[in-house]
Amino acid sequence: MLLTRVACSLLCVAVLPAAAAAQAEQIASGVHAVAAHDLAGARRDFEAALHRDPNSYEANWRMSLLLIDVAKQVPDHIKSPTRDSLYQLAESYARRAVAVRGDDTEGHFALANAIGRSLLSMSAREKVRRATEVHTEALRAVELDPRNDGAWHILGRWNAEVERLSAFERLVARTFLGGKALAGASWDEAERDLRIAVELAPARIVHRLDLAEILVSRQKWAAAKQQLDEAETLPPVDISDPMYKQQARALEVKVLEKLHK
Repeated sequence: MLLTRVACSLLCVAVLPAAAAAQAEQIASGVHAVAAHDLAGARRDFEAALHRDPNSYEANWRMSLLLIDVAKQVPDHIKSPTRDSLYQLAESYARRAVAVRGDDTEGHFALANAIGRSLLSMSAREKVRRATEVHTEALRAVELDPRNDGAWHILGRWNAEVERLSAFERLVARTFLGGKALAGASWDEAERDLRIAVELAPARIVHRLDLAEILVSRQKWAAAKQQLDEAETLPPVDISDPMYKQQARALEVKVLEKLHK
C-alpha cells in the first residue's frame, strides 16, 4: 500500500509540470496567433488552455482582450447583439482573472476595457454606474503599473466622454444616479492621460487618434493635425489599425478645414 501511494505521488509530480508546460505552450501559441491577426486560432488556443485550467490568470485576461478585438470588428454605430454578447463574455473572463490575481495590472486593464466597451448597449442609469467601475479599474491598473499605456488610454477616454455630456446630464448623473466620480472629470485630465499613453507607446495608432479627437474637442487644431500626421506614418500592427487609420484620415479632413479658414 505504501509503495502504491509513493508511486502515485511520483506520477502526480511528473504529470503536473507536463500539464503546466502544455498550457504555457497553448497560451504562447495564442499570443502568436493574435500577433498574426488569426483571432479564430487564438481563441482556440486560449480555450484549450482554459480547458486545462479554468483559473489560469494569463489565459483569462488574454481571452478577455481577444474577445474585445473580435467584437471591435463590428463598428459601434451598427446594432449587433452578437458584438454586445462578446463584450459581456470578455467581461466575465476579465472578472475571473481579477478574482484569481487582483494584484496585477493586466486583469484590471482587461476588466476596464471590457466594461467600457459594453456601455454602448446599456441604459443611461446602468451606464453611469458602470462608468464609475471603468474608472476604478483603470485607476487600479495604472497604480499597479504606471507604464500600462492601455489603462492611461482608458482614463483619457473616460474623462473625455464625461466632458462630452451636457451640464444637465452630468447633474442628473451625480444627483440621481450616484455618479459622483464624474465630478472630477476634465478636458485637462483627458488630454494629460492620452499624452501619457502616447509617450509610453508612441507607435500605437489608436493613442494618436483618440488624443487627436480630444484636441479637436478642445479646438486645438494644429496639435490635432500633428497627432493625425503621426498616425498616418505609423505602420499597422494591431488588427484594428487599418480602421483607425481610416478614421484618422477622415478626422484630418475636418481639421484641415478649420486650419484653412
